[in-house]
Amino acid sequence: MIDASFGAVAQFHGHVCPGLAIGFRMVQAALAALGVPRAADEDLVAVVENDACGVDAVQYLSGCTFGKGNLIFRDIGKHAYTFCHRPSGRAVRVRSLEAPGAPPEREARIAWLLSAPQEQVVVVEKVQMEPPPCARVRASVVCAFCGERVMETRARVRDGRFCCIPCASARD
Repeated sequence: MIDASFGAVAQFHGHVCPGLAIGFRMVQAALAALGVPRAADEDLVAVVENDACGVDAVQYLSGCTFGKGNLIFRDIGKHAYTFCHRPSGRAVRVRSLEAPGAPPEREARIAWLLSAPQEQVVVVEKVQMEPPPCARVRASVVCAFCGERVMETRARVRDGRFCCIPCASARD
C-alpha cells in the first residue's frame, strides 16, 4: 500500500509546486470517477498530454509508468490526462481549470489547489477510448556502429547492417 498523501507525492517528485498540486487533484478525481485503485499492473492506462510536474503525480498515484507501458505521452501541451480502465472499458479525461479565485502567491496557490472544491479545480469527462495493447517484450539487436543494444522495432539499416537511430542518421 502506498502513501497517497500530497506529501508522499511531493517527496517522490522532489519539490512542492502548483503543477504537482493540480496533477495530484487531477489523478484523485480520475481514479474516483472510475472507481478504481492504483494500478497493480497494466489494468489502468494513462495518456498524458504534457511533460510537466503533474505527470509525477500520475505515476505515483495511479501506478501507470513508462516502464510498464501503461503511461503514454502525447506531446500536445495541454494540462489533461485520460485514464482508461482496461477490465471495464471505462475511461475519463480530466483537465485543469483556470482558477480565477486562486491566490497568485505560490504557497497560497498550492494550498488553494489542494483544498478547493473539485469542480473549481478540475473537469472530469467520460470518454470513449480504445485501450492500447498491453506492453510487449521486444527483441534487441546490436548496433553495428556503436555496439549498443537497440529494440529491433526501432533499429534502422545502414550499409546493409542494423543500427540505432543516431547511427542511422550519422554521416561519416
